[in-house]
Amino acid sequence: MRLTLNDTNVFFSADNHDSHHNIIKYCNRPFKDVHEMREIILNNFNSVVEPDDIVFYLGDIGMNEQVTDEVLGRMNGKIHFILGNHDKSCMQAIKKHSETVSDLIDAEIDGQPITMCHYAMRVWHKSHFDAPQIYAHSHGRLPPVGKQWDVGVDNNGFKPLSYNDLKHIMESRPHNDNYIPEDKRNR
Repeated sequence: MRLTLNDTNVFFSADNHDSHHNIIKYCNRPFKDVHEMREIILNNFNSVVEPDDIVFYLGDIGMNEQVTDEVLGRMNGKIHFILGNHDKSCMQAIKKHSETVSDLIDAEIDGQPITMCHYAMRVWHKSHFDAPQIYAHSHGRLPPVGKQWDVGVDNNGFKPLSYNDLKHIMESRPHNDNYIPEDKRNR
């Protein structure tokens, strides 16, 4: 799916893992139980995302259809959902509360191409032009390569990452491995 956006009120998030008791231990999350985890992550989300903002959610929202329906119903923003490996059990809620549902999105935000997938990639659309790729799934444990970033909650203070914050991160990231400098590109 391809989207072109001129709106700067764009956010990215992933990997809430609602109703996943073991994720607290697995990722060493600072919560006593899934209820506390859900409320803190949801409050953090809504403290930065306004109702008309655009959100790209890169998968693994939850593991229980009823809870996922409640959580998505309480989340601010117009959500474009990119499926993760744990989302199959919550598809009705995801479809009900999302603007789009996809496995991968190539978007252009303020003229910047960006590829979004639940998983990190080696190459992606326009990676040779230093376009970024954002991913999730790894819970902050997979170092980014080139212009990549893990937008999951574990890697971003349990809150969404704004497009402006992502732009600042990308300014400090090295070139993609397959980057072709502008003076060497065939036009």
